[in-house]
Amino acid sequence: MPAGVRHCKNPGTSAPLVHSRATDLAAILFTSGSTGTPKGVVYEHGHFDAQVRLIRATYDIRPGEIDLPLLPIFALFNPALGLTTIVPEIDPKRPAALDPAAIVQAIRQENITTSFGSPTLWKKIGDYCIAQKITLPTLHRVLCAGAPVPAALWNSSRIFLTRGQLYSPYGATESLPLASVSSAEIATTRGLGACVGRPVEEITVKIIASTDVPLATLADAHELPSGEIGEIIATGPVVTRDYDALPVATALAKISSPEGIYHRLGDCGTLDSEGRLWFCGRKAERVITTQGILYTEPCEQVFRSHARANRCALIGLGRAPDQTPAIVIETNVRNSDEAHALARELRALALAHPYTVAIQRFYFHPAFPVDVRHNAKIHRLTLTGWAATVQGYESNSPD
Repeated sequence: MPAGVRHCKNPGTSAPLVHSRATDLAAILFTSGSTGTPKGVVYEHGHFDAQVRLIRATYDIRPGEIDLPLLPIFALFNPALGLTTIVPEIDPKRPAALDPAAIVQAIRQENITTSFGSPTLWKKIGDYCIAQKITLPTLHRVLCAGAPVPAALWNSSRIFLTRGQLYSPYGATESLPLASVSSAEIATTRGLGACVGRPVEEITVKIIASTDVPLATLADAHELPSGEIGEIIATGPVVTRDYDALPVATALAKISSPEGIYHRLGDCGTLDSEGRLWFCGRKAERVITTQGILYTEPCEQVFRSHARANRCALIGLGRAPDQTPAIVIETNVRNSDEAHALARELRALALAHPYTVAIQRFYFHPAFPVDVRHNAKIHRLTLTGWAATVQGYESNSPD
C-alpha cells in the first residue's frame, strides 16, 4: 500500500445523512457594514435551498460547468449547482490587488464558463482584456454585484465576452437574488439611477415612501406608484427573517404581510412602467437639501463620465434638511490651481444635467475607503467626515 494511504475497513459504508427542516438554522452570514455596523443574518436551510433554485433558473446554470469565484464564499453554492470550482489567485483581504493577467490565464487555461465578482474586479479584468485584445469565449456568464456596474464595464463586456453576457444580480446579504439585468437589456434602457432589472421568479418587489421608523405590517407602509423614488422592499423564499440577537434591527428591517416577510433593503429606487427596478442609492446616504433630495447613483453617473473620475461619491455637508451637496472624486491633484481647474470642469458637467445643477462644491481624495468584501462599496459617510477636515473647491460656473 502506498505511503500516506489509509485502508478503509468498510468502503461501502457512508456517514448517515442529517435530515434538516427548512426552518432549521443553517448559518449566520454578516453584512458588509458599508453604512453601519455589520449585522449577523440568520439563514435557514430553506433560504439556501431557494437561493440555489433561483440562481440556477435565472442564469441557466447547468451541472458540469466550471466556476471561477472571485468572492470565495460563492464557491459554497457550487456543489449544490453541480459546478467545478477553480480557486483564483486572489487575496480575499485585498481583492483589488488581483493580477488581471493571472485571472485571464486561469479562465482560458481551465475553460471557465461562469464567474462572480465585483464591478471593481471585473473592470480591472475587462480593461486588461481590451488593452491586450483578448477575448474570453468560454465564459457563458459573468455575475457582477456589490455595487452598480459602471457604463464602461457594460460596454467593454460586449467586446471581451464574445459568447456570453455580463449580468448584474441585485439583492443583499439578507435577500439574494431579487432582480437581475443583462448587458443586452442595459443597452436599450435609460433612466434615473442604475437599472437592476426585473424581479426574478418567486420574488415580489415594491416601492414604499421612505421612513426611519419600524413598519410592523405592510398596511403601515405607503406604497408608491411607478416612477416615484422611495424605499425598496421585497418578499420571497430567499428573504431572511431575523438578525442574530438584534431585535431592534430586525424590527426596523422586516415588515409582516399575508405574502410573507418583506425585507427593507435600505436602498432607494423606483419601478418603471415595464416593471424594471432602478437603484438610486442607499437611504442612509441621501442628501436632503432645502430644494429637495439628491440620491447618490443619479448624481454620480453624471460625474463618472469625466476622464479623471475613476470613482466619485455624493456627500451631504451639514444636517438635514439643510445639507449642502458635494462630490468627492477619487484622484490626486498636485496643487490648488489644478484642483480649481478640475472643479470648473466638474461644475460644467453638473450644469448640463437638471438633477445636479445644485452641486458646486468638490473634493479630491487619493484613495476612497471601500468595503473589504467587494472593494466596491464606497464608505460615503466616512468621506463626509473627512471632507469636514479638508479644503473643498467651489465653482459657481464652468468659466
